[in-house]
Amino acid sequence: MASGKHGERPGRAETRRRFAEEARSERPDLALLCLLVAAEADPDLDTAGTDVAQIELDRLAGLLPYGLRGAHAWASALAELLGERCGFEGSSAEYQRLESSLLHEVLRRRRGLPILLSVVWIEVARRAGAPVYGVALPGHFVVGFGDPAEQVLADPFAGGRPLTGQDAELLVTGATGEALEPSMLVPARPLEIVLRILNNIRAWAAARPERTDVALWAVELSLLLPSHPASLRYEHAQLLVQSGDFLRGAAEMEEYAEVVEEVEPAAAEVVRRRARAARSLLN
Repeated sequence: MASGKHGERPGRAETRRRFAEEARSERPDLALLCLLVAAEADPDLDTAGTDVAQIELDRLAGLLPYGLRGAHAWASALAELLGERCGFEGSSAEYQRLESSLLHEVLRRRRGLPILLSVVWIEVARRAGAPVYGVALPGHFVVGFGDPAEQVLADPFAGGRPLTGQDAELLVTGATGEALEPSMLVPARPLEIVLRILNNIRAWAAARPERTDVALWAVELSLLLPSHPASLRYEHAQLLVQSGDFLRGAAEMEEYAEVVEEVEPAAAEVVRRRARAARSLLN
């Protein structure tokens, strides 16, 4: 995979236009949004490359048996196809790779983070007509089949291992120390999944100070989503300063201070001081 580069490149503006347009559509295409995220990371991923990835998802869906009925049958068929026959699964090493968050690379390598492997499952199953959705458990994304009231859970990271309610409880407790809440089992919407993927990429970049470029585009894509945490605007300003764009970073800090001043005046003053410090770096 080609690495990200500082600065603009031909096609980036068009990629972002398509991302923003798709994110605001009535029924956002999860696979397309994930591939547009991947195009930010991989300058070699053009429209033809994204088409190839979509065709692969179509091909995999075509390998599922016809006439499947019921959540258990769908979960079992996906585990047999994607987990056993195709070898899609995860390992601890995947958390160290940016490729593990990029859909085209996950399709090629058949390895990835839980959420990207879940995207593969969701998109393959959806194309075949399955009642499938993502389930955003804290710390570990899985997939669900059937009516949420009687859902069947599977863990694509473990090759599609079926999850009992106790299994889900252990996953949540292990990740957060808290009990499993019913609200954690509701179907995740496509834009929630995309934001979580971008959060993972930001976390990957945060552990690697030399990859401010990756953190910057991940935040900028997050800001294109219709709903996102307001704090991302401040994070974006900080990243601009870190990357040497002091004036724009300072201006964005001042704009953010205006937004938070009414609720948190002390925090707004801290942000303004940091904006002044950023401007002073030009002297």
